[in-house]
Amino acid sequence: MGHEVERLIIALGLVTGAGCGDNLQPDPFVGLVRVSGPSPFAELCAGRQQGTNFSGIEVEPSVAVDPTNASHLVGAWQQDRWSNGGSNAIGTGVSFDGGATWTQRTPPFSRCAGGDAGNHGDYDRATDPWVAFAADGTAFLSALVFDSTTARSAMVASRSSDGGLTWSDPTVLRADDDPDVTNDKEAITADPMDPGRVYVVWDRLTGLTRPAEPLSTGPTWFTRTTDGVWEAARPIFDPGIDAQTIGSVIVVLPDGTLVNAFNLITSSSSMAPVNTLAAIRSTDKGLTWSAPILIAPMNAVGVRDPNNREGVRSGTVLPEIAVDRGSGAIYIAWEDVRPGKTFDGIALVTSRDGGLSWSAPALINGGPDSSAFTPTVAVAAGGVVGVTYYDLRDADLADASMFRTSAWLATSYDGGLTWRDEPLGSSFDLRPASIVDAYFLGDYQGLVVSAGAFVPFFVGATLDGDDKTDVFVRPANEPQR
Repeated sequence: MGHEVERLIIALGLVTGAGCGDNLQPDPFVGLVRVSGPSPFAELCAGRQQGTNFSGIEVEPSVAVDPTNASHLVGAWQQDRWSNGGSNAIGTGVSFDGGATWTQRTPPFSRCAGGDAGNHGDYDRATDPWVAFAADGTAFLSALVFDSTTARSAMVASRSSDGGLTWSDPTVLRADDDPDVTNDKEAITADPMDPGRVYVVWDRLTGLTRPAEPLSTGPTWFTRTTDGVWEAARPIFDPGIDAQTIGSVIVVLPDGTLVNAFNLITSSSSMAPVNTLAAIRSTDKGLTWSAPILIAPMNAVGVRDPNNREGVRSGTVLPEIAVDRGSGAIYIAWEDVRPGKTFDGIALVTSRDGGLSWSAPALINGGPDSSAFTPTVAVAAGGVVGVTYYDLRDADLADASMFRTSAWLATSYDGGLTWRDEPLGSSFDLRPASIVDAYFLGDYQGLVVSAGAFVPFFVGATLDGDDKTDVFVRPANEPQR
């Protein structure tokens, strides 16, 4: 959400490669490709707003791989994050060589990116980008858009028929302008077997003007395409008063069943809300849905800089889900403090009966004595499971000048029973990613499988002047450790 004028490099389609600039310190991202770059927008591109804009800070990336071409990737991220939520715009990138080079674009989801009343992009800010490919190779992008000084918010979606080089004007899936209501945290999923079916799911919150009273609701809302046309959005699960859902993500099983995983929050107005990992199922392409299946408590305590105690905004309330297209096994990962621990790790559960029953949570991160956060999960051919996450195993308590954070890929070749870790570059200092009072790389990151290789798509903090964070990718042709 944010700045308005695109620089010439974006208009021409900037192609980026590896490297992080001429830093005095060793590059922690050797072997990775930097996808994003400096802000393409002029200062105050959407006018003066409340809050502080951090130009050049990219966060919260999503990535998808074309089912018709494994070398074709599309990614998205928030461009120029604001201190009080959202960003100037949604940035996107497209690669046709497995992630080695990228072309950047800024779809018209907000005023800074060319949005106006005529193209449905007349909003101050955009956030929560999510991308997907339909079975025929059409790319889809969804996001939440909103104003900083009015109550307007909307869920929108766009499509690209040329692989992500250009995007359609956004389609409004649901819009609200009531100060007591807002839409939040959507995800878009395409049916890998039916090119006419794409699904978007999110939560719609009420009671915002009286948050301390047990009056709010937060049902899960849903829409889908039928033969490429978006249907009217509707609620599919309502947890009732003083409760809400958040973090819904849908996967499509090999038999066509939809499983939507989410965080069910009860006693939401209290000082101690209860978070529970839950799922609902649909066997008729989203027309009807089951009652919720309660899977496990979600008990993250959060992460802090051990030296200055500044917090890390991480994916504490968001589950991530993936399905094995061969066996139908479902995996859900989330940030959690497990029994016997006092800090967050990465928990994982598995279902082998279509989401009806689930295994007990297992801790899978490779640094069990340090905090780990913000996992993302994917499944490769042969049932190999991959989970990316950050952790603090390299944090140096004796060095108060830095907050070393590492990105990792854990893989399992036996259905989640055992795991091995590999680093995604070297540890980096997280402090450049400070946004007012918390470090922020995004509530989620991206991970896909391309040509049999896991392709992590994640944000790292850099030392490149005002460009303090960037989106990085390990290309599919990069040797897997």
